[in-house]
Amino acid sequence: MLKKFLFADLDDTLFQTFEKCGGAEALEPAAFYQDGSVCSYTTRAQRAFLSFVQDGMTVIPTTARDHGALRRVNLPFTSWAVIDYGGVILEPGGGVDRPWLERMREAMSAALPGLQELAAHMDAHAARSGYAGRTRMIEDFATPFFLVLKDPERNAARLAPIEHEIVRPWIADGDKPYCVHRNGNNLAILPKALDKANAVAHVTRQLRAEHGDIVTFGMGDSRSDARFMAACDYAIIPRGTQLAGLTVEAL
Repeated sequence: MLKKFLFADLDDTLFQTFEKCGGAEALEPAAFYQDGSVCSYTTRAQRAFLSFVQDGMTVIPTTARDHGALRRVNLPFTSWAVIDYGGVILEPGGGVDRPWLERMREAMSAALPGLQELAAHMDAHAARSGYAGRTRMIEDFATPFFLVLKDPERNAARLAPIEHEIVRPWIADGDKPYCVHRNGNNLAILPKALDKANAVAHVTRQLRAEHGDIVTFGMGDSRSDARFMAACDYAIIPRGTQLAGLTVEAL
């Protein structure tokens, strides 16, 4: 029998914040902030789904979370993990895939000056307009990967002017090798070299080298997840998500 692997995004796919639980009952904590307070919850249906797929399938987290944030997820993952939007791959047992990390460090070093330039433009615009939000460079394993901006008061609509007046025109000027990931109150700017799909393809090659023919599934909630899901044999989309609204719910 072929071994089965599910590459699964985490936030808004296997769990979500309390506000996004829609009044569901029987919630259980799934992820935590650094101070130990609860960040996200699972619903009864999500727990049933995870139990179902783990009975005969290996679940591989495929997430934007960094290493520290992954360790604060209270779900039973025991195999590979793809983190930092694909910038870092963790092997079974938790060790870092060093050849992959070195490859990504080289690509991120080339992308860093552009990210720094864009961050300066975004923060200058925020200062001029009186906007309280500021960009953060997300780093892990001593490597800067991408920029993120979140509205301090979780008013996602206030990110639109920065996205459309600053970020997208900057990228379009010269067709710079960066892309925008926008989902709710999360505005992220990534080098095009940073892609979950590339990391999933790399892990899939390792799995096939070890197990021979396998079956792969991809699961995610956002437009940016579609690329790695398309690299898998089958795709799973939670209802009510950004990606569902663009695909199955749009029909």
